[in-house]
Amino acid sequence: MMFWIACAAGVATAYLLGSTPTGYLAGKLLKGIDIRAHGSGSTGATNVLRTLGKWPALAVLLVDVLKGVAAIVLARLFYAWLLDGMQAPQEWVPWAVCLCGLAVLLGHSRSIWLGFTGGKSAATGLGVLLALSWPVGVAAAAVFAVVLAVARIVSLGSMLAALTAIAIVHILPAPQPYRLLIIAGGLYVIALHRANIGRLVSGTEPKVGRRST
Repeated sequence: MMFWIACAAGVATAYLLGSTPTGYLAGKLLKGIDIRAHGSGSTGATNVLRTLGKWPALAVLLVDVLKGVAAIVLARLFYAWLLDGMQAPQEWVPWAVCLCGLAVLLGHSRSIWLGFTGGKSAATGLGVLLALSWPVGVAAAAVFAVVLAVARIVSLGSMLAALTAIAIVHILPAPQPYRLLIIAGGLYVIALHRANIGRLVSGTEPKVGRRST
């Protein structure tokens, strides 16, 4: 019983960590604006770039990535310590970490502090990938960078990076819970981009350096 209470507390902590509204706070602190009322309405780094500029966007990007890293690292340490003290199977740790990974992604896109709105979890998802399996994270980041350099469309790069992570995690060794997390998280990030998919199909998706309409 105590394990499940502690597990729920860990998941809630990961969700609250993901819920930290980095882009929203940047808009309020730097320009006194609600960034959700500008550009695409997202609180992610891409909309921060269009609305506030490149340096605030870089800061938001780094913090959002670190949220994902921190959620996984803290979950691993906490659950390993908890299960060791309870003399419970350490095989439970990856499953508990998996739940925290999903929670931090959900928190970023559905922040409790913003009426359950937020960003599209791509940067936070990258942080989760880097903490779970850095080769998968690096590969996804590389695909994103190449797509951004060639097409200059952030949403396309984010979705292709998510698909890359899903593909590569089937090749590299990883615990089954981590595979399931990367698959579920990647599909979730893609689902959050469904409006972008429509604009990509119609040819109206804005490129980096242009304002969204």
